[in-house]
Amino acid sequence: MKNLNQVVEALKRGDVIAYPTEGVFGVGCDPDNEQALLKLLEVKKRPQEKGLILIAGSIEQLESYIELGDLSLEQVNAIKESWPGPVTWIVPVSSKTLPLVTGQFNSIAVRVTNHPQVKAICSAFGKPITSTSANLSGLEPCRSVDEVEYQLGDSGVVIFQGEVGNRTQPTEIRDAKTGNTLRQG
Repeated sequence: MKNLNQVVEALKRGDVIAYPTEGVFGVGCDPDNEQALLKLLEVKKRPQEKGLILIAGSIEQLESYIELGDLSLEQVNAIKESWPGPVTWIVPVSSKTLPLVTGQFNSIAVRVTNHPQVKAICSAFGKPITSTSANLSGLEPCRSVDEVEYQLGDSGVVIFQGEVGNRTQPTEIRDAKTGNTLRQG
């Protein structure tokens, strides 16, 4: 278990980290480091085409990864009104975003968190991190450090000590262009 500075250094080195979120532990890495992204997908045993979520401490951290200009003012306002919080939005993606982040999609899933430890990581790192549940594909997501160590302990994941929030449901996922809810939260 590591402190904030050690976790940020791990991100800069291209390591995969595990960290508490609103409801479960997440695993993530630097979204601009292709080797780190490949390592994350290997740890999760996750197919590349599925894509990953970006989680940020502020909307400003997401600006270079998304194209809000492709959305109406009403659509952008709906996003901003839901953040920070447990709503993930599918939005148009910037051409600068690595394909390993978006998978087979021409859009990107993004969220501005209100979890204090994730906000601290993103703030200290200076940009968003990728986010997917901390578990091996097919197993239940981890809700404690012990569960992360049990499922992912042999994978070299750097674990940030902390407590998950009190959410029992996954975050809601909405499509910014249509307004449709793709996953109930």
